[in-house]
Amino acid sequence: MADSTDPRTAPPASTAAGASVPQDAYLQKRTLRRGSAGPLLLTGLGVAYVVSGDFSGWNNGLAQGGFGGLAVAAVLMGLMYTCLVFALAELASILPTAGGGYGFARRALGTWGGFLTGTAILIEYVLAPAAISIFIGDYVESLGLFGLTSSWPVYLACFVVFIGIHLWGVGEALRFSLAVTAVAVAAVVVFAIGALSDFHVGALDDIPVDSDAFGASSWLPFGILGIWAAFPFGMWFFLGVEGVPLAAEETRDPARTLPKAMAAAMGILLLLALVTFVAATGARGSAAIQSAGDPLVQALQPHGEPTAVSRIVNYAGLAGLVASFFSLIFAGSRQLFALSRAGYLPRFLSLTSRRKAPYLALLVPGALGFALAAATGDGARMLNIAVFGATISYALMSLSHIVLRRREPGLPRPYRTPGGTLTSSVAFVLACAALVATFLVDKQAAFMALGVYGVALAYFAFYSRHRLVAAAPEEEFAALAAAEAELERD
Repeated sequence: MADSTDPRTAPPASTAAGASVPQDAYLQKRTLRRGSAGPLLLTGLGVAYVVSGDFSGWNNGLAQGGFGGLAVAAVLMGLMYTCLVFALAELASILPTAGGGYGFARRALGTWGGFLTGTAILIEYVLAPAAISIFIGDYVESLGLFGLTSSWPVYLACFVVFIGIHLWGVGEALRFSLAVTAVAVAAVVVFAIGALSDFHVGALDDIPVDSDAFGASSWLPFGILGIWAAFPFGMWFFLGVEGVPLAAEETRDPARTLPKAMAAAMGILLLLALVTFVAATGARGSAAIQSAGDPLVQALQPHGEPTAVSRIVNYAGLAGLVASFFSLIFAGSRQLFALSRAGYLPRFLSLTSRRKAPYLALLVPGALGFALAAATGDGARMLNIAVFGATISYALMSLSHIVLRRREPGLPRPYRTPGGTLTSSVAFVLACAALVATFLVDKQAAFMALGVYGVALAYFAFYSRHRLVAAAPEEEFAALAAAEAELERD
């Protein structure tokens, strides 16, 4: 049977009503603004995705593995993300489109692999902003801002205001993101200076030891298994940086710019993770901050009294949350846009405005995110679901790099991953380990994610896989590869 996306057999793109239209007219209504992002904005985008994780969340891993367990988990997750970023930099230089991970997997693993990867990414980038909006609401309420006693108006304001900026234009959105991210990073530096001045080595391993745990010690109070259980929290220092390639179609010279920006963002995040983790635990102690909602602030208040530095960090933590919320909305909209443009999801979701913004791909997930936040108020659960989706996508994207290196060694690669398939193999193994670890932390969240996955797969299996758009860049790229392979066989 012919591939439904083969350009030689596929019909013209069609509208939701089914009427055939020329493919160029179809794509003209689904065009992003080209050349809006350079290296600085993309580096800022990569850091913005993640920076809120430095202010909160990661410290819950201390309750799973203690200082030693979380330290090992953070090192391994840092290695996974570094290897993954190098692999994705190569893939992004080959196929610089808004599809990102979906496009890479589509070329390497076929339509099913593309959809599985794209859906996993979408789960991450739709659920994470909803969770962060809850954290922003909690932050605003705890700081006593605006006299609010309920957080849902904050959720609504976040989605309305920040989606509005995205609708204005990608250049304006990325510049706003860069400015807010700079404030958050500066706050981490201020925090580190304040916390390291009160650093005590003895505070690192002050969590009581569980004598029944295998391999337990003061550094590993919950034993060897605690390292594994801390994996999802080690990810919080880096979760989201893989979304930089989603800006490819809006980037100047993406084959050169994306790899540089991704490497720079990852380097900054590794440094921030090291400073944040060591300074916070050494200043106040692992036991004191393991369940704190604001670990950096608590680390600066050993006697519970606010200081000038702790107030600065407290307010800047809100900037970090805003930066991540804002950038994750961008990533989710681009993944949804690409999947819709190619027909995997309803095609109307990929329509763009006169300002070349994918307005429905911004508004629909935004409405869903607000509804989830207002209805549940459970940010931690939604983040755990997002992490589950992320680990699936990491494994599939790493596998895509391995498959393309072996199946198509002659494919032009403007950037090549250092270490080749060994690098992506390390990312693949660690991603699989992190996926299993999510069941150790929150089984319910993992099964809820699987339920969402199942519904999406049913939609693809019974409907959308028969209605793919051959003219979409990611589909065209894969179909040309299939055609070339067939010619070689003939």
